[in-house]
Amino acid sequence: MKSPLLSLPGAVPAEGRDEGVAAHYGDLFREQRALADGTGFVDLSHRGVVTVTGDDRLSWLHLLLTQHVSDLAPHRATEALILSANGHIEHAMYLVDDGKTVWMHVEPDSQEALIAYLESMKFFYRVEVADRTADTALVHLPAGSIAEAPDGATVRETPQGRDVFLPRAELEAFAAAHGPAAGILAYEALRVEGHRPRVGFETDHRTIPHELGWIGTAVHLQKGCYRGQETVARVHNLGKPPRRLVFLHLDGSEVHLPGHGTPVRLASDGEEGRQLGFVTTSVRHHELGPIALALVKRNVPVDAELLAGDTAAAQETVVEP
Repeated sequence: MKSPLLSLPGAVPAEGRDEGVAAHYGDLFREQRALADGTGFVDLSHRGVVTVTGDDRLSWLHLLLTQHVSDLAPHRATEALILSANGHIEHAMYLVDDGKTVWMHVEPDSQEALIAYLESMKFFYRVEVADRTADTALVHLPAGSIAEAPDGATVRETPQGRDVFLPRAELEAFAAAHGPAAGILAYEALRVEGHRPRVGFETDHRTIPHELGWIGTAVHLQKGCYRGQETVARVHNLGKPPRRLVFLHLDGSEVHLPGHGTPVRLASDGEEGRQLGFVTTSVRHHELGPIALALVKRNVPVDAELLAGDTAAAQETVVEP
C-alpha cells in the first residue's frame, strides 16, 4: 500500500518492512525533535487495519488474545498478542473499541494471516472480521500534540501519542492540516528509545513474551485460557526466559549502524568470540546518538561491555535476567 504522502517535498521512501511510506522528509533529526516536542505527525498508512464487529466481539477476542478484553471500555487503548501453541509470538495487535467496533492495527502485510486465523476461530460467535487496510489509513500524532483528529475518526490514545484511523481518501487533507510530516525513521528512533518491541524486529520464530517485557502490557496473567497460555504460565511461575531484551548505546565514532541480525558478543572475547545474541533494531537518535535494541542470552552479565558486530556497545537492562 503506497502512501500518496511520498509525493511531499523531500520524501525519501522507506525500505524493507516499512516500504510504502517515507523513511524521512529530508531532515531526520529535525523530524525526531518535532515528534518529541509534540508537533507534526507520522504516516503509518502502510500498516494493516483490521476490524471486528458483532455483539460477541469482545468476549470472543478475550478467548483468543493474551490480553483481558472482555470488559474493555470504549475508547480505551490496549495491546495484545496471538501466540502459537508453544507460546511463541505470532502477531501483535494494537486495539481500541469505539463502542460498536474493535479497531486494530498490525504489522504491514500481516493482516491476511491474522484474519485467516481469526476466521478459523469464529465457530458460532456473532462476530464479523474485516480487512480495512484498503480504505483506512493510520496516522500517529505524538504525545503532547494539540492537533484535533478529524470528525468521525477512531482514535487510540496511549502515553506515546494518538493513533488515528481515518479514511484513506482523507490522508492528503490530514497531512496538509497537521504537518509537518515526520518519517518512519523518526518514529522508530523514539520507539527504540522507549524500549518498545516490534514483531518482526525484536522477535524471531521462538520469541516468547517474557523476553521482550510484554508481560503486563500485552499479556494479562489473571485471565482464562488462550493458545500458548501454558508456556506463559510455566515460565512466569517456574522459570526464567532464555533470552532478554537489552538497550544498547553504540559507539558514535562508527559510520555504519549494525543491521538487524548483527551478532552480539562480549567485548572481552572480541569479534571471534561466542555469539550471545543479535541486534534487533538500530537507529540514530537526535539526543542519544546511535542506539539499538538487542536480544541476548539471559545469563549475559548486566554490566558486561558488548560488541555489536565490530561496534562497541554499552548495555542498559530492559528485561531483568
